[in-house]
Amino acid sequence: MAQKPSIPKGTRDFSPAEVAKRNYIIDIMRRHFEQFGFQPIETPSFENSDTLMGKYGEEGDRLIFKILNSGDYLEKVPTAEFQSINYKKLTTKISEKALRYDLTVPFARYVVQHQNEIEFPFKRYQIQPVWRADRPQKGRFREFYQCDADVVGSTSLWQEVELVQLYDSVFAELGLKAVTIKINNRKILSGIAEVIGASDKLIDFTIALDKLDKIGEEGVKKEMIEKGISELALLKVQPLFNFRGTIGEKLEMLSVLLSASEDGKKGIEELRFICDNLAQLGLKQANLELDVTLARGLNYYTGAIFEVSAPHGVTMGSIGGGGRYDDLTGIFGLKNMSGVGISFGLDRIYIVLEELNLFPETVTTATRVLFLNLGENQAYDAMKAVTLLRGENIKAEMYPDAAKLDKQFKHAERRGIPFVVKEVEGLNYTVKDLNTGEQMQLSFDSIVQKLR
Repeated sequence: MAQKPSIPKGTRDFSPAEVAKRNYIIDIMRRHFEQFGFQPIETPSFENSDTLMGKYGEEGDRLIFKILNSGDYLEKVPTAEFQSINYKKLTTKISEKALRYDLTVPFARYVVQHQNEIEFPFKRYQIQPVWRADRPQKGRFREFYQCDADVVGSTSLWQEVELVQLYDSVFAELGLKAVTIKINNRKILSGIAEVIGASDKLIDFTIALDKLDKIGEEGVKKEMIEKGISELALLKVQPLFNFRGTIGEKLEMLSVLLSASEDGKKGIEELRFICDNLAQLGLKQANLELDVTLARGLNYYTGAIFEVSAPHGVTMGSIGGGGRYDDLTGIFGLKNMSGVGISFGLDRIYIVLEELNLFPETVTTATRVLFLNLGENQAYDAMKAVTLLRGENIKAEMYPDAAKLDKQFKHAERRGIPFVVKEVEGLNYTVKDLNTGEQMQLSFDSIVQKLR
């Protein structure tokens, strides 16, 4: 007996209903992206390894899926290198390409490569799969979609304001009424590290601080001490462990704490501009929160940092995130090209909508009407009617075989098709509503109205 086939861990098959729900989310995102002036691009699923490697830090490099060279990929490897067991050195000899880890670095490569064809500022959106050799768990997969919107070629903070509005607009239409958009600024984190005398340990400091909601104050302090941050520094940073109040109150507290840091003061100024304008313009449903512990993407974010949390009661990590990067294209030789972008986590948003039962019932309804196949003589009339209805942009089909009527009815029920046409006489139809059991005699115009 043949072994049952399987798929790799961290990947998934999607049923017709699941694809319909995913497309529902994507269609809403795409509509809002374009409403905000973003243009679509696509990049290859795999890039040259040197495009990706070294752009995400050591941990990110480890999670990049490498593609073996075609043919005899060991041919050019000297025997001595097999014995050295240096996987990093060996990898460069047997793998020249890799699956993309995210959409941001390929986008930076795209901008540099096509800079003479692009009109700046350039607003792009991209909805494509990415791959990471991560440990699969709830909401975390090895193959998943990212849905990004970025602006490059402008340092204006109005772009940050607009991206928060974009988040709010998309999540409002999806029915996620209580999402929280957290905001911070890399300059504030740098300023805090500076005033406590830990500038040389910025990454260690911020990674530990970012865990405050997970391991608590004592856990964060313990980790900071283990990383070489002094007791005196922890005493100076103590106010951050009880950092509460409105956005305005938090900014005032930060102004006191960071009064000796030019970098920190610049970060406060930027946050004040973004938050004040959003307060005046108003958000539809999302909550905006200043979170000084937020420290994502420190390898390339230079200004504002965003992260979106699911509504309370849903156990899920962030469902979106992003930030300002002042020189991402510099890694490919194009200097002084500032950008800012956000990403939507499609798979996590899907799980949240499913848990909260927020998908409309009509999302998974494909075919609206099934014509029964009563045999060769009647099948032509049924197919003619199906063709006419399709011309009216109505999803219609005929059961392909002249099977028993009970089997055809059950087929419609299992697929969730709401209407069945039992008989066709010219342009008159005997229609049954499978939800109510009602049977009707309808003209062509009437059935078109009914099915719409």
